[in-house]
Formats: sequence, C-alpha cells, structure tokens
Amino acid sequence: MGLDFSLFAFVAHPLVHLNAVLNSLATVLLVVGYLLIKRRRPHPQAHARVMLGAFFVSSLFLISYLTYHWLEGSVKFTHPGTVRYAYLAILATHVALAATVPFLTITTIAFALKGLGFRGASKLPLEVRLRYLAKHRKLARWTFPIWLYVSVTGVVVYVMLYHLWPPVTN
Repeated sequence: MGLDFSLFAFVAHPLVHLNAVLNSLATVLLVVGYLLIKRRRPHPQAHARVMLGAFFVSSLFLISYLTYHWLEGSVKFTHPGTVRYAYLAILATHVALAATVPFLTITTIAFALKGLGFRGASKLPLEVRLRYLAKHRKLARWTFPIWLYVSVTGVVVYVMLYHLWPPVTN
C-alpha cells in the first residue's frame, strides 16, 4: 500500500499561478477601493488611486492570461460528477462576465477622469464634470460587482482546476 503520487504528476505553468496572484490582488484592491469611497476616507483621490491600481493589476492579469493560453492552450477539468457541473457553471458565468469587464472598467474610469477634470476635461464647465461623475457612479454600480465577481471566480476556478482537482497526466 504505497502512496499514489499520480495526482501530483501535473505541473502547472508558472503563469497560471501568477494569474491567480494578480486576480487575488485585484480582488483586494477592489474591496479596498469600495470601502474607501463608501467611507469617504481619507479622500476620494485615494479611492481613485486604488481603483486605477486594480485596473492596472487586472490589465497585467489579462496580458498574462492571454500569453499563457497562447503558449499552453487550455486545461480540461477532468473530475466527474456534481463537482464538474459546479465548476462548469462557475466557469461559464466567469467567462461571460469577464468579456464585459474591460469595456465596463474603461468606460467607468473615463467618466471618473472627465468628472475630475483630468487633462483637457478641466476646461469643461463644472456642471458637465458633475454629470460625468454622476455617470461614473451610476455605471460603477454595475461595473464593481461584475468586476469583483470575475476576480473572485477567477481565483475559485484556479483553486478548483489546479489544487483541489488537478488534471492527471500519464
């Protein structure tokens, strides 16, 4: 009765782990940014910096993710049964919503930057800038939960696929 090391035969590409770290960091930054704006502490610019950091980290994730899939292709989830259906449901919603995140985040950030008077927008009348900030807040109510869900489920998919039920190679 020896130990079965076949479960450990699969070694994931290092970019897979980097992707999980970047998704985790994006999740933390999103939550911190949300808390900063809800508590209005210390200042709205702190919220802006943290959210731009989340966008930067998510952009790095996307570059790393696309590079990984270009180099390695995809990995199939091989565990059978109910766990497989749960994984596929999480993955399907993750992928569908992830496709919207770049568009939502870029638009939400653009509204905020215009509203704050970034670059040439500082020449806009105050009432126009306030309308951009109102658009930012309205869109952020959709962008934030979708972006957060995608970041969290990205980590969940990683844990399920590479740690809880890794593929077995022979």
